[in-house]
Amino acid sequence: MTGTGARTALRWLASVAPDPEACRRRWERDPRAIALLPAGRAWDVLILPARLGCPTMDVLTRVLDQLGPVLADFGDARVGFLVPPGTAEHWLGTGVRSAGAGTWIVVPGPGRVSGKVRWLVPPDGSGTLTDPVLLELAMHEAAAALAAGEDR
Repeated sequence: MTGTGARTALRWLASVAPDPEACRRRWERDPRAIALLPAGRAWDVLILPARLGCPTMDVLTRVLDQLGPVLADFGDARVGFLVPPGTAEHWLGTGVRSAGAGTWIVVPGPGRVSGKVRWLVPPDGSGTLTDPVLLELAMHEAAAALAAGEDR
């Protein structure tokens, strides 16, 4: 990601940092830098095991024109969907972890890769997040497809 879109995304993501300008400068100077950012302000994160998260992302990309930001951890063991603030507080789902108010997550700059996390879908700066209702429906479809494949 380059140009105006990258700067907008960088500002949007850094806006939740305790010192947004320092966070933004660090990402601009070091493309591999990560930041520890508080969830629950501009977004929460729902974290799925990759075995379910990747097929869920595939379902969402088939039905949505624009998917909200999605993170993957090192080794792609987990996939994190950025969802509206407050979602984590009310989310009930077996095997799904959540990060909301009072929690912090490791985040690379938009469109960048660090040794620990990477963006599968980088933020574009517009504030688009994944709708949790659509995410849940996509998770059900992905789980059903996985279960059907296991029955064979």
